[in-house]
Amino acid sequence: MIEFETKVTDIIKRTPGVKSFRFSAKEEAVFKPGQFFFVSIMTDEGERTKHFSFSNSPTEKGYVEFTKRITDSTFSNALDRLRVGDRAKLKMPLGSFTFEGEYGKIAFLSGGIGITPVRSICKFATDKGLLTDIMLLYGNNKEEDIIFREDFDDMKKLNKNFRAVYTLTSPDIDKKVWPGRTGYIDDIMVREEIADYEDRVFYVCGPPGMVGNLTSILNDKLGVQRDRIKSENFTGYK
Repeated sequence: MIEFETKVTDIIKRTPGVKSFRFSAKEEAVFKPGQFFFVSIMTDEGERTKHFSFSNSPTEKGYVEFTKRITDSTFSNALDRLRVGDRAKLKMPLGSFTFEGEYGKIAFLSGGIGITPVRSICKFATDKGLLTDIMLLYGNNKEEDIIFREDFDDMKKLNKNFRAVYTLTSPDIDKKVWPGRTGYIDDIMVREEIADYEDRVFYVCGPPGMVGNLTSILNDKLGVQRDRIKSENFTGYK
């Protein structure tokens, strides 16, 4: 584990209310796809520290990145005021929600901002040309909320072993306009979209309630053994 001071190199708006923050990093800033790191910045209440998953892949050199929904919390307000050149302290890496090619078939079940470590892993697998068969089921409220949609769509073109399905949960979705799935991820959707689910290792990432619910669905309704389910309770909302 290392700690170092760095500067903001880029701030990218991903969707309404969601931004990616990039920080310069040297070669010794090594991490595994899916891990997280601590970020310390100055706020109105002094220096504060929060942890965030890497949303970039280790194959994307020269920087580290996290992605966050901007809320009205003190830390989030400070993030929203950050500009290129501002300083921060990083401590990294941590976490075991990782993948580097260990399994032949995997599936991700994710929602909202919980997609960040998934993006890291899928980008790594694509850049490295891994032969792993990867399936992503990703839920959001509305189409404009789909974070990293362009990235995932590009990955589908580059990686024949990667498939992504987006589902929208808002009751106001116009099915004449939206051609994709609607509704929350459940056992029926998993069976329909991941016919070989019994052969896969599942990675579940999102809000704690979603993670608990999906883990129960996989285990109780689909018979997926607990040792084939990896989960990350994504609490980085405030």
